[in-house]
Amino acid sequence: MSRTGSADSFAIANAAPANAIETRGLRKHFGKRTAVDDLTLSIPAGSIAGFIGPNGAGKTTSLRLLLGLVRPNAGSATVLGFPLTESDRYLPRVGALIEAPAFYPSLSGRTNLEVLARLGGYPRSRLNELLEAVDLSDRARDRVGTYSLGMKQRLGVAMALLPDPDLLILDEPANGLDPLGIIEMRELLRRVRDRGKTIVLSSHLLGELEHIADWLVVLHQGKALFCGSARDLLTQRVELVIEPEDAVQRELVTRVANAAGYTVTQEVRTLRIVCPAGFADTLNRLTREAGALDLTIRVKEPSLEQLFLALVKGERS
Repeated sequence: MSRTGSADSFAIANAAPANAIETRGLRKHFGKRTAVDDLTLSIPAGSIAGFIGPNGAGKTTSLRLLLGLVRPNAGSATVLGFPLTESDRYLPRVGALIEAPAFYPSLSGRTNLEVLARLGGYPRSRLNELLEAVDLSDRARDRVGTYSLGMKQRLGVAMALLPDPDLLILDEPANGLDPLGIIEMRELLRRVRDRGKTIVLSSHLLGELEHIADWLVVLHQGKALFCGSARDLLTQRVELVIEPEDAVQRELVTRVANAAGYTVTQEVRTLRIVCPAGFADTLNRLTREAGALDLTIRVKEPSLEQLFLALVKGERS
């Protein structure tokens, strides 16, 4: 469902396709290395979608394909309703920050924005608003060469927002930010989304995506292991916390869980298993049948990091 701030923006959002991005069998290889492998996914308009995966999973290459920076070897995709082959029809409505942003270090942050605004034909009237949005108003007249990594990252986001895009694509936008900066970036992206925009971001900060993403794409070795609502992923599995009384019970639980295809994390007094909620009853029944009548099993919601690791390891769903 589109999030909008006015009747005019509501009409524009409703005129847009339900999915801001769709890919079908998208593939990209560099020599013998396959970076994106049969990628099929959809991202709803008006959402914050997080791309997560280990280094080399295909996150950045996927974003570069959507931006027309590299061409696919196979498959197809649409962005804002237009195919990749017609990128000139959607790119004017896209803002992007891919990898490290490039600046003129001897110029001020504001002047860097002014140069890009002039080159792109964007109104300079929005510069103060953008600098304030990324919390750089006080340093706007300082040379970018004096900026910290986090400040450069925030200036890069301001540059990506210059065209007032319908789709914002960001590669590791929280890179170099301190905890306060991460929270401020989170609030900025929410405000952008609440104006009816779609945001796609890649990040290795899984805890941050857990806070902000409406939609998640889990990538591993170029493939999408999951694509759907963040809530669906966070609730399709649970974490079982088991408190065995002795080594015999500990061994029994581990054997039952491993036989079912689940990894057991052993701690000092507890065992932890990320698994579907239904496995709790199965574990309880099988251990009772084996004689563990007083085994304590608690069910809690796992973190996104635990779910991600379970997906990458290929554990049964």
